[in-house]
Amino acid sequence: MNTRPIAFFLPTLHGGGAERVVINLLKGMSSYNIPLDLIVATTDGPYLNQVPSQVRVINLATGRVIKAILPLSKYLQNNKPIAIISHMNHANIVAVLAKKIGGTETKLILVEHNTLSFSKSNSIRAKFLPPLMKLLYPVADVIVGVSKGVAEDLESQLALEKGKVNVIYNPVIDDELIAKAKTPLEHPWFEKGCPPVFLAVGRLTAQKDFLTLIKAFGLLRKQKLARLIILGEGEQRTELEAMIRKLGISENVSMPGFVDNPYAYMSRGSAFVLSSRWEGLPTVLIEAMACGCPVIATDCPSGPREILEAGKYGTLVPVGNEIAISAAMLDILDSSVNVDVLVRKTMDFSVEQANSKYLSLLGYSIPM
Repeated sequence: MNTRPIAFFLPTLHGGGAERVVINLLKGMSSYNIPLDLIVATTDGPYLNQVPSQVRVINLATGRVIKAILPLSKYLQNNKPIAIISHMNHANIVAVLAKKIGGTETKLILVEHNTLSFSKSNSIRAKFLPPLMKLLYPVADVIVGVSKGVAEDLESQLALEKGKVNVIYNPVIDDELIAKAKTPLEHPWFEKGCPPVFLAVGRLTAQKDFLTLIKAFGLLRKQKLARLIILGEGEQRTELEAMIRKLGISENVSMPGFVDNPYAYMSRGSAFVLSSRWEGLPTVLIEAMACGCPVIATDCPSGPREILEAGKYGTLVPVGNEIAISAAMLDILDSSVNVDVLVRKTMDFSVEQANSKYLSLLGYSIPM
């Protein structure tokens, strides 16, 4: 057996989609008896306790990821991993520079999770990222986009030749997710005879546009008794809570923060709503479908249209349109959804599929 590890690189272990993807990849690869390292700029975040026990966690303890270039370079020189699989564009730039400084033969795989052209931010980092990506991404041995939309957008934005970016769907579905969906949930809103509950999951950020979802729910509440739970934490909490108070819907909206097991909520929700302005491949949408929850999603770039096959497996609505989202929420309560069809579709996003494709990039042959 090759004793050189496969390394994964992330800024932190906060509760986001990219972090969950890495955890799922590590869980899947652990079963193949391959040495695995998880390198982080800081071990902050609730996902730390979900890292498989056989994975070596290396905390560079640099705080900000930009400071991790030299420590990561030293790791590469000392450990000579077969490959380093880096996730999230600012970490990817650090990984490229670390490999250049280290001068190692380690294979470099960069994974892009978002549509670059729609990732709008006013931060200084966001202004420097695209030109740095254009300069440094071509150095990578392999570039992966988590959806066709992400791959095509990246090729266009970075002037890469068509087909340069590999498409590997995120590893979302495994037996553990299904088991967690079936665990008991002690929450008064899910007791028999209670009003329907809509569910949303994600960081409380502008990208997820929960402000529009809350406004849509406010419109729905004028027509029907229902409830809304938003799972996640982030910088927009104060703004979202202010809107909930303004609309007078505080008794029917709950934002309990990050929870370890969102799947128990998904399996019991009346419907799941993704209100994002942009995505790469929204993991939570796939998870909700796997839990048998009917779904509504904004037709944002990119992922929802791809996952739902242009509306075959769920309702697509315009981005930022609370009237359309509210109407879809009302309609879905009166619709019957074939849960088995939803669940079967999510097998396209299984951990086994993703692991097989990542490992094949490294010359491993894994039976499906």
